[in-house]
Amino acid sequence: MRSNRAMARAGVSMAATLPMLAGALALGIPAAHAADGPARDTLAGTRPAWATATADKGATANSSRVAARVYLAGRDASGLAAYAKAVSDPSSPQYGKYLSAAQVQARYGATKGQVDAVKSWLTSAGLTVTEVTQHYVAVSGDVSAAEKAFGTQLHNYAKGAKTYRAPNATASVPAALDGAVLTVTGLDNAPHTATHQDELPPPDAVFKNAGPFSSYYGSNTAGSLPSAFGQKIPYAVKGYTGKQLRSAYGAGKYTGKGVRVAITDAYASPTIAADAAAYAKKNGDAGWKHGQLKQALPDAYTNTEECGAAGWYGEETLDVEAVHAVAPAADVTYVGAASCYDNDLLDSLAKVVDNHLADIVSNSWGDIEANETPDIQAAYDQVFQLGAVQGIGFYFSSGDNGDEVANTGTKQVDTPANSAWVTAVGGTSLAVGKGDTYLWETGWGTEKANLSADGKSWTGFPGAFTSGAGGGTSRTVAEPFYQKGVVPNSLAKANSAAGNRVVPDISAIADPNTGFLVGQTQTFPDGSQQYSEYRIGGTSLAAPVIAAVQALSQEARGGHAIGFANPAIYAKAGSKAYHDVTDDPTGSGLAVARVDYANSVDATDGLLTSVRVLGQDSSLKAVKGYDDVTGVGSPANGYVQSYRRH
Repeated sequence: MRSNRAMARAGVSMAATLPMLAGALALGIPAAHAADGPARDTLAGTRPAWATATADKGATANSSRVAARVYLAGRDASGLAAYAKAVSDPSSPQYGKYLSAAQVQARYGATKGQVDAVKSWLTSAGLTVTEVTQHYVAVSGDVSAAEKAFGTQLHNYAKGAKTYRAPNATASVPAALDGAVLTVTGLDNAPHTATHQDELPPPDAVFKNAGPFSSYYGSNTAGSLPSAFGQKIPYAVKGYTGKQLRSAYGAGKYTGKGVRVAITDAYASPTIAADAAAYAKKNGDAGWKHGQLKQALPDAYTNTEECGAAGWYGEETLDVEAVHAVAPAADVTYVGAASCYDNDLLDSLAKVVDNHLADIVSNSWGDIEANETPDIQAAYDQVFQLGAVQGIGFYFSSGDNGDEVANTGTKQVDTPANSAWVTAVGGTSLAVGKGDTYLWETGWGTEKANLSADGKSWTGFPGAFTSGAGGGTSRTVAEPFYQKGVVPNSLAKANSAAGNRVVPDISAIADPNTGFLVGQTQTFPDGSQQYSEYRIGGTSLAAPVIAAVQALSQEARGGHAIGFANPAIYAKAGSKAYHDVTDDPTGSGLAVARVDYANSVDATDGLLTSVRVLGQDSSLKAVKGYDDVTGVGSPANGYVQSYRRH
């Protein structure tokens, strides 16, 4: 997600991890009455873990401004979670009995009375209501008003090298609201963003691959370069295209016809329609039909500089072109967030759910789990549950930094992929041979060594870890029912005797060294903006590929929505529906040679030659059966057909 244009929610890294969530909060149920104040209900998790006594810098000035969102629990939060589970579980009598958006709102949404009561409480404390949706009431005001409303003091705390505001005690709400409030966000002002003028900037500077290349895996051996693992190695592929990926993952005759796929990211590429059309034409994909690609965009964009808006263009381009390459007849709706902040990303997800824009949602963004606070987690989970009961499934990339130790110093997973209500998509290195034949996959984890000055060896072979599929065991999310009996206890109980969520769930191509070819308008050194193509990877590729495979699978089952897919995915674990991906599929080490432009554009400043060793994902291991790099594996020839209804 963070590397190779796959962007992640930014924030200062935390060494400490968040406490285990109470089951009630994880299901969106308001917490019990506070022991010291029977007239108020506490909102568990609203004091972030980094707001410690030792980090306390004193009270925030009363005149400081606070902008917060009070998320509404709705009329039956526990019932929503229960039905989301039942409707997604193939063993349940309610499986597949989805509700319409209107039915969801009528059964689980907040009542007018609840909304009015929440607004009245907030305004009586001195806050101003700035927006009301079916999900939240947004307010603004000074610190003293926020403290009065939420029954806590706001202090300044050191977090890394910076200072942020946060509650010094868990926030609470009047018990008279009778459970109407799910949580509140915005009391702390640490970054809750997704990195990848309130006019969108021009496209990023051009990036081009140098070559030589292989057209398929192993087609071009680097005979003049040093050996690796006792043998000559191939040059990296130029970039796989839709025909090769469809063959590798068993698309067969299916095209995704009649299925709707949504993609969420921040901002919007101004050239996406032209780029997607050009790419399809140049690379043998079916042309886009009128109305097949839509965009649902906000009225205005914000925080474009701090979010690096132009960097998100490549993310949208990758997602759109990858979905169309694998599922060329699926309808695609791109839903752009107004910024990279969690609030805006939540709004984009809610837009999909509230308007049922699609049954399958691809999301190639996230952050480290330590940066996620329980209040935000509760808001995300509620949207995912509201989607599940409608038959909407969310697919999130698992991350591009392996176990995150090299990136943050702490072993951890990424979020929102850690949610028990989404499908976390891990990554592989994929070998597609001559005639589009699937050869093998290994878990994506790359080590890099440069060519020595004399050209006779690889310096420090196999080199240092550069990137790999995110995975591992959550510290904050309990083990979901669908993982029990499939995920080994050695993983599930790594952080808790009770068991925790392990990611990923399923996997697909991610390694940029065996990556996907994309086409995008970029800014060249002379200032011109031109369409060009380059190879790309990351679990930001894996997520839309799996979303597209799910579109094929939904077509195979007669168009009936798959919905939240994890229970079905795990029910097939160990079957021929999956390639069981391991770190050493060939019995010998795997590597490719790669040549890059030093300036990322042309040979003016020279070439950089390196070896990329495959299947070495930090401390994570791809083994037989379920593993924390590839989950249950990648889709095999039988996967799409396994969803057919008999």
